[in-house]
Amino acid sequence: MTDLFDQYRVIDVDTHLTEPPDTWTRSFPASRHDVVPHVERIDGVDVWMADGERLGAPGYYSMAGWDGIMPLSTPRTFEEIAPAMFDPHARLAFMDAEGIDAQVLYPNVGGFGNGYFLRLGDRELVAQCVRAYNDFLTDWCSADPNRLLAITALPFWDLDLAIDEMERCIDLGHRAINFCNQPADHGQPPLAHRHWDPIWARAQEAGIPVNFHVGGGSMGTQFTDVAEMGWMTNFARVSSLIFLDNMRSVAELIFGGICHRFPDLRFVSVESGVGWIPGALETFDWQWLNGGVRDEHPEYDLLPSEYFERQIYGCFWFEEQVARNAIERFPNNILFETDYPHPTCQHPGPRTAAQRPREYASRVFAEIDPEITQNVLWRTAASLYGIA
Repeated sequence: MTDLFDQYRVIDVDTHLTEPPDTWTRSFPASRHDVVPHVERIDGVDVWMADGERLGAPGYYSMAGWDGIMPLSTPRTFEEIAPAMFDPHARLAFMDAEGIDAQVLYPNVGGFGNGYFLRLGDRELVAQCVRAYNDFLTDWCSADPNRLLAITALPFWDLDLAIDEMERCIDLGHRAINFCNQPADHGQPPLAHRHWDPIWARAQEAGIPVNFHVGGGSMGTQFTDVAEMGWMTNFARVSSLIFLDNMRSVAELIFGGICHRFPDLRFVSVESGVGWIPGALETFDWQWLNGGVRDEHPEYDLLPSEYFERQIYGCFWFEEQVARNAIERFPNNILFETDYPHPTCQHPGPRTAAQRPREYASRVFAEIDPEITQNVLWRTAASLYGIA
């Protein structure tokens, strides 16, 4: 079977870096190290802490290649975590070995939509920690900024701060902003509200995409196993259904008129799969035409599927037939990802169904037109993120 990664350049549009222990402490005086995110070894396990509160263990999201299933067996310390997960030079070597030209990088500790920063309490401290993370990310990606693509953590809960931080990070070379997909879960206006228009306007003016990673809302409460089905079973259930959060986000962008008001702004739905996209857009079109949307908003000049085709993108990493269906319907809107190094990533471990990304991609794209394959693996993402 032909190895596509030897034929095409590849951008992996969703990966995470396991923040190293000094991500925040390097930016604060020693007197404040206890109140900012820092690593403590508790009962032999490295744990992120801040002001006495546990923020999570890095081993839980550093599972690629690990011989175990979360939470029964995870890396306990940074010594057990592969260096490619937290060291940029090791990451570049890993990418070389896997045939991946560039990776888009998302956080862990601050949350997939940055809302976990709010757990730190004091808003000035929160703002400082967001800026410290973005500075760390800039430095991390400086190992090769054309291959390690920085995405700004945006403090969405403060509009002025968010715009200031976006502008600061654009000047630092960041490629997009990571925006919370469910801001209402954090006490903010819903995504479709015009409250957010200043952010959309600035991003459109700057020519950078707005990215929505799954899990930006109330994912933590969803993982509470209230039905007592078992922790791992409930985790698999939530990980499957969390796609629906981004389906709702796409609906908000379209039905809320954001795509209409900001026609040059592009949005990326991250780690939400693509199999649902054709069915959802067909449903949106049907309800749009039969629900009186154009009677209420005669200014809306396109159908939902047409707004999507113009401005919105989805990413996949494990789907097969349904991914091919989505690519056939929206050949210019589908991107490739691996979610490295998360538990669900497309990277093999002895206890997972994952494969090497090049093997998976070679099978999925076997019968897809080469020009479209090149779009999905490289050209569309290169255009989005400004890669030559």
